[in-house]
Amino acid sequence: MTLAYQTDFIDLCVRLGVLRFGSFTLKSGRESPYFFNAGLFNSGAAIGAVGRAYAAALEASGLEFDMLFGPAYKGIPLVTITAAALAQHASRNLPFAFNRKEAKDHGEGGSIIGSPLKDRVLIVDDVITAGTAIRESIDIIRAAGAQAAGVLLALDRQERAPESRLSAVQEVRSEFGIPVITVIDLDDLMHHTALQGRKDDLERMQSYRKRYGLAD
Repeated sequence: MTLAYQTDFIDLCVRLGVLRFGSFTLKSGRESPYFFNAGLFNSGAAIGAVGRAYAAALEASGLEFDMLFGPAYKGIPLVTITAAALAQHASRNLPFAFNRKEAKDHGEGGSIIGSPLKDRVLIVDDVITAGTAIRESIDIIRAAGAQAAGVLLALDRQERAPESRLSAVQEVRSEFGIPVITVIDLDDLMHHTALQGRKDDLERMQSYRKRYGLAD
């Protein structure tokens, strides 16, 4: 069963073309029946709605954390709007930070912009593919003497990573022992697709999940 904020988020993604159905070749070489492109959240109204969805997912999770961190580059607008949404809609005024790809050697210097990393830090990003950005973020957080509290994402594809029996989300959970919260996952997409009566899209997603999905 999808919750109201999840249904609203899927509808938003479809309306903006962030979520498309058809046939798409992924970096892994797999032919996917759907494609998710968070780069198309490119207007004020759209990114505001994303922030509200992220904040709703956090509130539903009950996860405890003290601040937020967004890995460059897509994590930067996402962590910013999530912090704003938490302050406006959940009365949680929390500090946030993000990193530069390269450290700045003049002015304020350093590679971290925003609040100093401390206590329990939530990482905010769009999706996990290879998990590289998440691992780098955890290294940055630990180097600052802080603790990674978890990861917040838009989508969990719930499929095995290449050369693995685990998904990228499961690998992060297993390797670092931290929760990964997602606004939606493949189950939510399939449930929504079924309710919309898009039989062909649903059948393609079922076939894809049978081939690449996680074991029950």
